[in-house]
Amino acid sequence: MKHMIAIPFSLVSGFALSATAQTPAAAPPAKIAVVAFQAAVGQTNEFQRNFADLQKKYEPKESQLKTLNEEIESLKKQLQTQGASLSEAERTTRTKAIDDKEKKLKRSAEDAQADFKNEMQQMFNGVAGKVFDVLSSYSREQGYTLVLDVSQQQTPVLYAVESTNITKPVIDAYNVKSGVPAPPAPPAQPGAAVSAKPAAPAAKPPAAH
Repeated sequence: MKHMIAIPFSLVSGFALSATAQTPAAAPPAKIAVVAFQAAVGQTNEFQRNFADLQKKYEPKESQLKTLNEEIESLKKQLQTQGASLSEAERTTRTKAIDDKEKKLKRSAEDAQADFKNEMQQMFNGVAGKVFDVLSSYSREQGYTLVLDVSQQQTPVLYAVESTNITKPVIDAYNVKSGVPAPPAPPAQPGAAVSAKPAAPAAKPPAAH
C-alpha cells in the first residue's frame, strides 16, 4: 500500500516540477527616467569651457563689425546734417558710399554668424557623443529600462516626478569623467541675485549692432 501511494505522489510532484520549469521567468519591472539631453550637454564643464573659448575667438570679428556699424552711423549723421549744403553729386557719392558699407556690414555679419553656428554645432556634437556614452553607462548601472529625452518637443512626456529626472546626475558623472573643472563664476554685481545653477549657454553669434 505504501508503494502504491508513493507512485501517484511522485507523478504529481514530477508534473509540478515540470510545469514550474516550463513557466517563463517574469520580466523585470520597467524603470523609466527622463533627461533634458541638450541642457545636459550645454551645462557640462567641457562645453561651457569650449563655448567661452569660441566666443573669445569671435570677439575681434564682433569688434570689427561694431566699428564698421559706428562708422556707418556717423556718415549718416554727417549726411543728414550737411545735406542741405552739399551738391547733388556730393550727396549721391556719399549716399553710395554708405550703401556700399552697409552691404559690406551685412555680408560680413552673415558670414560671421554662419561660421560661428557651424563651429558651435560641431563643438556641441563632439561633446554630445561623449555625454551620450556616459548617459548609457549610468542608465545601465542604475537599472533604467527606458530613458526619454524631454528636451525634444516631439517626446510625449506630459508629467514626470523629479526623482525620475537624471539630467543632473549625468552632468555630474560626465564632469568627473572628463576631468574638466567648473568654469570660474563671474563676479557678482552689487544687489544682483545670484543664480544657484547656471543655465545652458545660448548661442549668440556676432551680429551687427
